[in-house]
Amino acid sequence: MCTAIISVDPSSPVPVLVVGVRDEFVAREWTGPGRHWPDRPRLVGGRDLRAGGTWLAVDPEAPRVAVVLNGRGRMAPESARASRGELPLRVAADGKLGDPGLTAYDPFHLVGAEPDRVRLWSWDGESLTERGLGPGLHMIVNSGLEGEGQLEGETEDAYMAARLAHFRPRLAAAARPEPGPDGPVERAWGAWLPLLNGDGLPRADHRALLPLLDLGEGRVWGTTSVSLTALGASGVRYDFSAAPGDGEAWTRVL
Repeated sequence: MCTAIISVDPSSPVPVLVVGVRDEFVAREWTGPGRHWPDRPRLVGGRDLRAGGTWLAVDPEAPRVAVVLNGRGRMAPESARASRGELPLRVAADGKLGDPGLTAYDPFHLVGAEPDRVRLWSWDGESLTERGLGPGLHMIVNSGLEGEGQLEGETEDAYMAARLAHFRPRLAAAARPEPGPDGPVERAWGAWLPLLNGDGLPRADHRALLPLLDLGEGRVWGTTSVSLTALGASGVRYDFSAAPGDGEAWTRVL
């Protein structure tokens, strides 16, 4: 149940904010943001050590941010499956999805953000849709933009609906941040930061933005990192936490 939060305000000196909340089995190994891809030396992001890709990539020179979430639909054939972690690298580097042979990818939602435009691609295993995200606040979960593909009676979808219902109005009501290139994360992200630190909810709460659930048999699943990125005239600001919910764990990447 990953979540992407996008805020677009063309009149702001920081017109685009992209928050990436990554949910995964906690035993899946990864490393923090860096320049991990020699063939794409400008890109910065965390690296998944199983498949080699990323969930969020930044090109600070463009500037551009791309983030991917799992989607819903027909899965790719196992014998020909490619990692979705390649997709943010492609979009961050090239500014477009291109034609990556989508039948090799499981369903996804993919955001590509620049200071003057934000696009959302959604692939369900059969068809690709592309839309622009205009001014306002947008939340994307595994069932889609604002949960538009949620299914009645599904436990996971009920959790996503509860997350949206709790956090969307709070984020919309809070003063929109305008993170500058300098200063601590608390000043940069302002009224949003307590919300992005979990808003005080227990991590097992069905509304949690930063879930952590023991599924038994040694399997623990939940939020493993949170990325905060801001695109403006001064470039990209990128703050990162590898300890979701810990207000002291934020580090400055860019």
